[in-house]
Amino acid sequence: MHKNIVPSISGRTRLACLLGHPVAHSMSPAMHNLAAQICHEDLAYLAFDTDADHLPLLLDALKEMNFLGANLTMPLKTAVIPCLDELSLASRLCHSVNTIVNDGGRLIGHSTDGIGYLDSLRDVGFDITGKTMTLLGAGGAARSILVQAALDGIQEIRVFKRRNQTFETSRSFLTQVERETGTPIRLLDIADSNALARSIADSQLLTNATSVGMAEDPRSLVDADLMHPGLFVSDIIYHPLTTPLLARARGRGLAHANGLYMLLFQGAASFKLWTGRDMPVEQIRSLFTEAT
Repeated sequence: MHKNIVPSISGRTRLACLLGHPVAHSMSPAMHNLAAQICHEDLAYLAFDTDADHLPLLLDALKEMNFLGANLTMPLKTAVIPCLDELSLASRLCHSVNTIVNDGGRLIGHSTDGIGYLDSLRDVGFDITGKTMTLLGAGGAARSILVQAALDGIQEIRVFKRRNQTFETSRSFLTQVERETGTPIRLLDIADSNALARSIADSQLLTNATSVGMAEDPRSLVDADLMHPGLFVSDIIYHPLTTPLLARARGRGLAHANGLYMLLFQGAASFKLWTGRDMPVEQIRSLFTEAT
């Protein structure tokens, strides 16, 4: 039923879209058009391949055509910020926008990446409230995750990254998030194996938000013997579905999750911002399993 999703178009149909480069591979049009069809929403979702130079002109056009809003993917999540009228707290803190809502001609930026990650964990029965997280990486995805986790009630976050030229920049970012959310956040060198071991031992959630473990880099940053009973292991990677990190967690009998449904739930959060309705995620989920 999902192979050829053709939205019903009327004279009242509202539009939403994906902006970025590349976008041809994206599952967002299939996801949102199917959701609109199931929910009987007069909505059609398109994808436009564009770059930062053309973004202001495109956003003006979206306002003129009364679009509901847009999603943004790389390389536009930060470049779009000067074009917007308002930012949500999460998008301001992580300095990233992946969803725009057109509120009567005012463009409001949101970040649903972190929401998608946390909702994907809740979907499998893990709630971060009151927990301690060891987070590997401090890039864009990691920032969105830690900001939303701090806003949603996590107890403490320990961030491990390479001590390179961006280390102090990351420290400044984490200090700001800690100040605005009240959540203790520490930055540590990922090369410090003793600090990593101590952090994992005290954590209930271990999250890999680096590219290590992808098909092109089949390694794990954490040895299996550091994974203790009661630790939930998460990887934002979904190609492959079982990364070396998750394979080690499975071998230890630990609960674990990959990044596949982070995409689904961040899309669900965008859909609700535009329509006020919950995306029927159980009916949409098969799109993701069919694509793997």
